[in-house]
Amino acid sequence: MKLVDAAIERRAGEAILSLHDVSVGYGERIVQKHLSFDVRRGSIFALMGGSGAGKSTLLRSMIGLEEPLSGNMTFAGVDYWAAGDRERARIGRRFGVLFQSAALWSSLTVGENVALPLQMFTRLNEETIQWFVALKLALVGMEEAVDLLPAQLSGGMAKRAGLARAIALDPDVLFFDEPSSGLDPVTARRLDALIVDLRDALETTVVMVSHDLSSLIAIADDGVFLDGEARTAIAHGSPAALRDRAKDPRVREFMRGEAAGNSLANREDRQWQTLGSLR
Repeated sequence: MKLVDAAIERRAGEAILSLHDVSVGYGERIVQKHLSFDVRRGSIFALMGGSGAGKSTLLRSMIGLEEPLSGNMTFAGVDYWAAGDRERARIGRRFGVLFQSAALWSSLTVGENVALPLQMFTRLNEETIQWFVALKLALVGMEEAVDLLPAQLSGGMAKRAGLARAIALDPDVLFFDEPSSGLDPVTARRLDALIVDLRDALETTVVMVSHDLSSLIAIADDGVFLDGEARTAIAHGSPAALRDRAKDPRVREFMRGEAAGNSLANREDRQWQTLGSLR
């Protein structure tokens, strides 16, 4: 059940988001240019690339916070930057966003944070809103934290609370900006599993920015690789495929960087062990 507007027609595998010749940046500074790709309905789509490549800048345009410098972005066939303010606001309610910091209102409890979009964008009565709040918190395993303030939450709990708020209106697309940032490896993997479970349970689409290679390879089934020097996308495909079969050496280097880093660490450990044995 969709809580705002009518549900858009769902066809598995079709493009729900499309970018055509899009450039993003600030003023005269172009961060990424000539981007063209589709995000298929039901996919987990990754925006990949090194630090400073423009991933978060592109994400801000995709969620409607920063107008692109040029090109077209469409949601379900509607060019939402060419649309009027009312239509763009309607489309924005089809999106859920989990920011890197979780961005919870510090003066509101977890339950009040989740209730806020329901109070703002639906005509549900308070009793029904509280029912939905309990449901969304249960979906992310946070039902016991309903009366806690954000300051009382661990990093992982804050992410899950922010995720409960992001899914409050049953969005068609969920956007994540560095979801595992600041989390320990175990908590990060649990969040990965939760993202997949919510994608399946809510029949939603996921777009995520992440530097966590293991996370991207484990759960993303499509994506684009943005290069900071070329200022455009230089590869398109699943993270696993780009790691194993990318033609561009810059992509292979990045996608295999975690393994290379581990090998370097192992070599350094062996060197220290050798030095220690000589003392």
